[in-house]
Amino acid sequence: MHKNSHAITCPDGLILRATLFGDPGTAQALVLLHPATGVTERMYGAFATYLANQDFLVLTYNYRGVQAGTPAKAVDAGFSTWADLDVEAVTHWAAEHFPDLPLLAVGHSFGGHALGLCQSSRLLAGAVTIASQAGCLRFIRPASERLRVTALLKLIGPLCARVMGYVPGRRLGIGEDLPARVMLEWCRWTSLPNYFFDDPEMNAVERFRRPRMPLLAVGFSDDPWAPAEAIDLMSGHFGNCAVERREYAPADSDGQAIGHLGFFRERHAHTLWPQVTQWLTQQAGERS
Repeated sequence: MHKNSHAITCPDGLILRATLFGDPGTAQALVLLHPATGVTERMYGAFATYLANQDFLVLTYNYRGVQAGTPAKAVDAGFSTWADLDVEAVTHWAAEHFPDLPLLAVGHSFGGHALGLCQSSRLLAGAVTIASQAGCLRFIRPASERLRVTALLKLIGPLCARVMGYVPGRRLGIGEDLPARVMLEWCRWTSLPNYFFDDPEMNAVERFRRPRMPLLAVGFSDDPWAPAEAIDLMSGHFGNCAVERREYAPADSDGQAIGHLGFFRERHAHTLWPQVTQWLTQQAGERS
């Protein structure tokens, strides 16, 4: 299985390091894997390898401030930066380097948000969102988890962002270290009734109307951060996409836990991964 590193230049000159899995000579499509907040591309390596073995090219990468060599404290970036600069750069790079391949995307959590926020989503033949929800605190269950997350996102995280200039995500148990502005945006949106759709600075309602493509929105019954109603709120704003919703439970994967991060773990390679791969293959075939 082929695996190569690439440098992708963002509009502001920052360089992202990306990894391309698969053989361009046999690929039926190119899949962009947009990560969740505070998650590095390492987590997606097994799934990318699986897709590559099903004749896809797959591109993984890290957002600025999360990738190695760019400490979170040294990076001034928010979620809007990740969408408008990083995801845009990755999508255009893929379209320019592989113009003959259908372009697909899998967005995990915030990576799914980015599909709605980015103008470059017009280049996609289809996309899958995994556990991509309106991240309002009111949706988090059970109450004990909601209390823990509230303390992290409304008290500890913002305090760290303002005092330390970044958020020590590893020490706080929320993934990798994060740029301060990411946390401050996150803190503000979690209390809004409709998450960033209520933030006039984001113009998210209008932006989510731009993509026109098939979209599969996947959720999991044991995900405390992204229950069905939170995913429905997010996916419902893709007003010009043909949205299909699927909700999986541990029973659909031999009783294995899934949660907010677990879909990309290899224990689901023989149960959940083939179902999403089949959907991607269908979209690739319709655009090839």
